[in-house]
Amino acid sequence: MSFRKHYYKDRPMCRVTFSLPKEAAYSAIHAHLVGDFNNWNIYATPMKKLEDGSFTVHLELEFGREYQFRYLINESTWENDWKADKYVPSPLGACDNSVVVIEPSPGPNGDDHE
Repeated sequence: MSFRKHYYKDRPMCRVTFSLPKEAAYSAIHAHLVGDFNNWNIYATPMKKLEDGSFTVHLELEFGREYQFRYLINESTWENDWKADKYVPSPLGACDNSVVVIEPSPGPNGDDHE
């Protein structure tokens, strides 16, 4: 699992591409990205299944924020991002949430980051 960040030069937003690889998706039929950015609504952000069995979705997130999230596979299995920027304890149980950190500004070139 991973995500890629692209900071826009002309507005305070970052396009983040979240990826759930086939190995982590467990032959899933569907997967959703769930987190702070969608008020933890399990149906708000479905991921697109690719031909190779992996899933992906793009979000535009505001600069200068940290967003907690998890992947929900087949509406029954929660999975963290193995390459998250950091992890924080979940207030809902004995597990951690993944965190993506969006920097306050993009840097001089609107850099892409993984």
